[in-house]
Parts: sequence; C-alpha cells; structure tokens
Amino acid sequence: MNTSDSIVIIPTYNEKENIENIIRYVFSLEKVFHILIVEDNSPDGTAQIVKTLMQEFPERLFIEERKGKLGLGTAYIHGFKWALSRGYDYIFEMDADFSHPPKDLIRLYNACTKGADMAIGSRYVDGKISVVNWPIGRVMMSYYASYYVRLVTGMKIGDATAGFACYTRMVLERIKLDKIKFIGYAFQIEMKYTVHKLGFKIEEVPIIFTDRVLGQSKMSMKIFKEAFFGVFSLRFRNWKKY
Repeated sequence: MNTSDSIVIIPTYNEKENIENIIRYVFSLEKVFHILIVEDNSPDGTAQIVKTLMQEFPERLFIEERKGKLGLGTAYIHGFKWALSRGYDYIFEMDADFSHPPKDLIRLYNACTKGADMAIGSRYVDGKISVVNWPIGRVMMSYYASYYVRLVTGMKIGDATAGFACYTRMVLERIKLDKIKFIGYAFQIEMKYTVHKLGFKIEEVPIIFTDRVLGQSKMSMKIFKEAFFGVFSLRFRNWKKY
C-alpha cells in the first residue's frame, strides 16, 4: 500500500477527455499523492474511466459518486469531510482540465510544510498576470474580480477566486464546513475569507494558469452573480459563529 499524507480532491462533471491524463500525471510526480474524485453523475462516462483506473491504482485513487450536478462548493465540502475522516494532513483542490499545473502540487505542499496554513496557486502575484489561452475579456474580468474582493473584504490576496489550493488539516478542522454557504466560484472566495478571518497564514504560490483545451467550461452568469453579490455578505457575517 502506498501511504500518503496528501489527498488531491478533483470534482468532475463530463471530464472524460481529461480525467485519465490528469490522474496519471499526478501519480507520476515524485511525491506520493492520493486522489479523490467527487463525481456528479456525468453522463459522458467519467465515473467508469475512474473506476477502471482504480484497479490499476488501488489504495491511491478513490471516487465518491453523487446523484447529480450539485455544485463545486458542495463537492469540495464533501471531499474535505471524506479526507478529514481518513486522516490526511494536506488536502488539495484542483480542477480536472489541466488549467492548474499538476507539478505545482509539490510547490503548494512545500509552502504548507514550511509554515503556511493554506497555500494558493495564484495567477496574480505582485501585479503580474500569469494566464495562457484566455480571451482578454475573461482575463480582465477575473483580475478585477480579485481586486474587487480585496477592496470589499480587506484581504491581501491577489487571486481570491483561485481554485488551486492546499489546506492543512488544522485549517479544515477549525472551519465549520456546514456553515459554508456558496456553491459556485464564490465558494473559493468564502473559504479564503474564512481562513483569513480565523487568523491563519495564507501564502500565494505563483503558477501559470492555462485554459482548458478539452471539455467544456462550467462558468455561467449565475455563478458569476453569486460571486459578485456574495462578497458583500461576507463582510457583514457574524464571524463569532465560525
């Protein structure tokens, strides 16, 4: 059995073009990672690909299947609880589509083992934008969304909407996960702000973000609106309950 202190949570919905390649890439790294796929009943057969690979990677690859497309936030909360119950010390978020460089899992891990409570794979560090293959409109929307989040919340995080991160076990045990409200990309902002309000150390690790080549983006106007309007509610939340 390959033991590991680290689990990478990858939510999936219709990722058949990417899922095998991303799993094999993570398992090829010099550090041993485990992977948990949180699968939202993809009609394209993503789950079956994962189950076939589980025979090749027993005790390293796991799947949790849900009944439908229930949202990014609830997928990660499900994964966090699963990982905590199994004793992992470092718990990662990563997309299936290679927009997050799998090799940088090691850099996030190193940041957390050297003192960070949460490490973020950041597209925006020191005013630099590290994004490949995005149309300029989406780059600007994402960049200024993070600026807007900093303005409203007071967080000094360059990439508040980043979905590539490592949490230490201590952080996730401290957060009342059932009180996390948002399910779309606002979830990422809410988690970072919660970590910030609880006084943990957050470190940004610069990465090069590359837009997906295969499969379909899950971004929608509904998700964007949740993020835009949800930020205000974070400022006025009663944090004594957290």
